[in-house]
Amino acid sequence: MGRFYPRLNDTVMTVKKTLQINLKTIPETGLDIAIDLGPEWFGRWREEDPGLEFADARINGQVSLSKHGPDILVRGSLSGQMELACSRCLESFAAPAAIDFDLLLVPGPPTSAAADAELSPTDLDLDYYTGESVDLESLLREQIILMMPLKPLCDENCQGLCPRCGANLSRETCTCSTDTVNSPFARLAKLKI
Repeated sequence: MGRFYPRLNDTVMTVKKTLQINLKTIPETGLDIAIDLGPEWFGRWREEDPGLEFADARINGQVSLSKHGPDILVRGSLSGQMELACSRCLESFAAPAAIDFDLLLVPGPPTSAAADAELSPTDLDLDYYTGESVDLESLLREQIILMMPLKPLCDENCQGLCPRCGANLSRETCTCSTDTVNSPFARLAKLKI
């Protein structure tokens, strides 16, 4: 028996919570879903969370869901490009992004003791679901956030901005004096020991 391959595209995913997967629709052989997340999906996400640290993205991939008793194994692979701002010069640039993930979803909310406990490495691949559906959208958002670098750089050799005049030092030379230091410790540099 073959696997079922629905395709979720930008027009379908503009409706809020379209990635709710009913557990009854997952066949015994598993459910494979092709993912195509484009500007409309990320635009809606940006409306819901204006603090996103990327301007635009195009992410494709596949997610497989399979039942193991009451637990659901979610395996996925996402790749594409994200438009990020360089942490040194603040210029926008397209950065490649890719992630493979495995999550085990178990029924019920975490107990208060489990929520307060320190996470072990195996707990990082564990999540919870309630009811008769899995919110694949929130899982995808979490994985996309994990793909983002902590300090995105447009180039390893990016010189950043001049702290005085704001010139992009990778593209131009600023005329700011490097001798003037407005620090209360500047006189200590002149001491000879």
